[in-house]
Amino acid sequence: MVALVIAEHDNASLKAVTLNTVTAASQCGGEVHILVAGAGAGCGAVAEAAAKVAGVSKVLVADAPQFADGLAENVAEQILAVAAPYSHILAPASAFGKNVLPRVAAKLDVAQISEITRVDAPDTFERPIYAGNAIATVQSGDKVKVITVRGTGFDAAAAEGGSAAVESVAAVADSGKSSFVGRELAKSDRPELTGARIVVSGGRGMGSGDNFKILEPLADKLGAAMGASRAAVDAGYVPNDWQVGQTGKIVAPTLYIAVGISGAIQHLAGMKDSKTIVAINKDPEAPIFSVADYGLVGDLFDVVPALVKERLEPLADKLGAAMGASRAAVDAGYVPNDWQVGQTGKIVAPTLYIAVGISGAIQHLAGMKDSKTIVAINKDPEAPIFSVADYGLVGDLFDVVPALVKELG
Repeated sequence: MVALVIAEHDNASLKAVTLNTVTAASQCGGEVHILVAGAGAGCGAVAEAAAKVAGVSKVLVADAPQFADGLAENVAEQILAVAAPYSHILAPASAFGKNVLPRVAAKLDVAQISEITRVDAPDTFERPIYAGNAIATVQSGDKVKVITVRGTGFDAAAAEGGSAAVESVAAVADSGKSSFVGRELAKSDRPELTGARIVVSGGRGMGSGDNFKILEPLADKLGAAMGASRAAVDAGYVPNDWQVGQTGKIVAPTLYIAVGISGAIQHLAGMKDSKTIVAINKDPEAPIFSVADYGLVGDLFDVVPALVKERLEPLADKLGAAMGASRAAVDAGYVPNDWQVGQTGKIVAPTLYIAVGISGAIQHLAGMKDSKTIVAINKDPEAPIFSVADYGLVGDLFDVVPALVKELG
């Protein structure tokens, strides 16, 4: 048996979800090959990256202008042209994979197996149904298994460590059935939603699109992607590509923070596999709490300022210290402008600087890094603030600070 993975890429880099698909393919047994259909120098760079993926033994490259924009008609024909030796053909269950593989399955006269989350045997797979409330075990008798893979169900294969052979294949002719007109992409400095380690999502409870700005400093601090429920998207608060859920994007980050989201079934289907879920909602009966690891019942517009006031001010009082804040906290309206420390705020160099819940953006470090002693408290051990800290404490500030106050008392 040999499995063929269809690489998803943008003619510049290999998309991360392809690595999850390679893992699924390797579990089907036998060798794993990757097909890269693209155009120009970027296609070659993608092929080189694919060749380094652990577990891949061969990379097929179809380089031609008709593949430049990933038109499904052309990519599907290229897959069919090389399909003969393969027992399994797999692609990510993304917009790309869902557009291409049904055409391949139809031409091969086989049933597609969609959005698998587990491989039980080379011919047996598991996939979610009923918005993820049940798992179906599907056994296929088809000679060729055409499969889309839900990336959140499989660990990513290592991007380095492989040394696959790269082989050029003859490109099929342009089908002429479609042409590329244009592409409008949302630009953001934040991580891509489906690949982010942390996601901060808002729901209808945010009340308006402007109120989503309250979440931006939190997302910026955590290096998180921004998401939303379908209700928030349908209300026009945020763009469609923010939607998490059964009819949006499926995510499984290390940390998912749901703010003002009630937890409709279709939303839960898109995020309930997250490693840790934190929910903030004023309704204690909200379904979101049924899947949350940590829940905070309260008005989202009151909760964050109240937490800052109740946790940080007692520590400052004990030490006879001045209170400061990062730009993100000031921009969110948590504290007054004159508290801001940083390049665009006040430059300080005290004997002791205690940074609580501050990730350590460059502009903040510029305002305090000359302090004699710096103590950082943050639950993210990779937070940049630790790079300048003399003493660091990794932990939840809502547990650590009260404990410090008690010890000082």
